[in-house]
Amino acid sequence: MTGWLQRLICRLTYFLPGGFTLRPASHRWRGVRIGKNVWISQYVYIDEIHPEAISIGDNCTIGLRASIIAHVYWGPTRRNESANTVTIESDVFIGPHSVILPGVRIGRGAVIKAGTVVSRNVPPGVLYGADNPRPLAQVTIPMAAPHSYEEFVRGLRPLSRKGDRDERG
Repeated sequence: MTGWLQRLICRLTYFLPGGFTLRPASHRWRGVRIGKNVWISQYVYIDEIHPEAISIGDNCTIGLRASIIAHVYWGPTRRNESANTVTIESDVFIGPHSVILPGVRIGRGAVIKAGTVVSRNVPPGVLYGADNPRPLAQVTIPMAAPHSYEEFVRGLRPLSRKGDRDERG
């Protein structure tokens, strides 16, 4: 499927009715591997450039305005750059406004709390989500063009955890 057609179908699917019918069928047609009895709520973004890198098991629910992303790079695909697979096993609930980042596996029966950014694997059968958001690192190289994602990661400087203990008393 051509890039422009892939993007058009992704945008149309964003608004289609039918959480158990039309939306999953449209994403399957785009190349997302989707099991049986999957609910995809409205305004869900599933990667439009690499849908083939995403797998969703049976009996899953993807909440309102969730995003599932299989790549992090700017501009056209460059040589040796590809998507990182995202695997959502069966019986998973992904809460509204959650973001699933590239390279993540969510284990069977896990529940992702609303608004959670999932950047690492989630074990099966757990409730996952951060209650105490805090600054994690100093950004020394922006995560924006003309810098690569790798440059951004190399430029991160972890913050002292001492401040975390002070905030809790």
